[in-house]
Amino acid sequence: MKSPSSICILLLAVFSISIPADSDFCGIKNTAFQGGEIVSFKIYYSVAGVYFGAGEAGFNVNPEKFEGKAVYHITGTGKTNGFVDNGFRVRDRYDTYIDTGTLQPYKFIRNVDEGGHKIYENIAFNKTANTAISSAGVYKVPACVQDVLSAIFYARNMDFNKYKPDDKIPFSMFLDNQVYNLYIRYLGREIIKTKYGKFRTIKFRPLLIKGTIFNGGEKMTVWVSDDSNHIPLKVVSPIIVGDLSAEMVNYRNARHPMSSLISPR
Repeated sequence: MKSPSSICILLLAVFSISIPADSDFCGIKNTAFQGGEIVSFKIYYSVAGVYFGAGEAGFNVNPEKFEGKAVYHITGTGKTNGFVDNGFRVRDRYDTYIDTGTLQPYKFIRNVDEGGHKIYENIAFNKTANTAISSAGVYKVPACVQDVLSAIFYARNMDFNKYKPDDKIPFSMFLDNQVYNLYIRYLGREIIKTKYGKFRTIKFRPLLIKGTIFNGGEKMTVWVSDDSNHIPLKVVSPIIVGDLSAEMVNYRNARHPMSSLISPR
């Protein structure tokens, strides 16, 4: 399996945390986000200490109905721009429909175009039978399994106060018709400066699957806001040549005040 190589995967893969069935987090309730939330990111490529704008990504949360159920329809998008667009054009869109009460996904759609390589994936989750259904077949999955987009928002409700630095937090993820059992390593709290401002953050590293441009292992570092929102603020990862990073540049309709912001830029 090759993990998605898009700009958007910086955001989608690294926050994709679905907790195994035997975890205390199965059945977690949403306290971190609300309908109408919009978060935008800028993507940068750096080599030899020189940074270049590479693209943009974002998440939108919309309250809707899905087969009579109240859901959050969450959209994640990613695209390249500038010189990167000329060399490796990316136009990616991910959609998930998650139950507003349980945060469990009912449907996941991936529609990506990466350097001319196109993928369309439509997955239905049967939470009663614990199966994921795609055009390739029916797959048994753990209870509470998430897709790569719904998991971002599920993970934002985790209580990191329960962990000590260097603790591993296991997670399972359904991707490309396969279940992966991975983990993130909690690294503690840290104050960082971004292009938006200075923040108190929660820091961790996910175990990544080796893919087209990302190395496997604990190479990627993630910072989220150290407040009740847990909004992704910054991601940095080495790639085959240079580094790729993402920074939050704008947000709207956060559920709570962004109390982690120490000072704006």
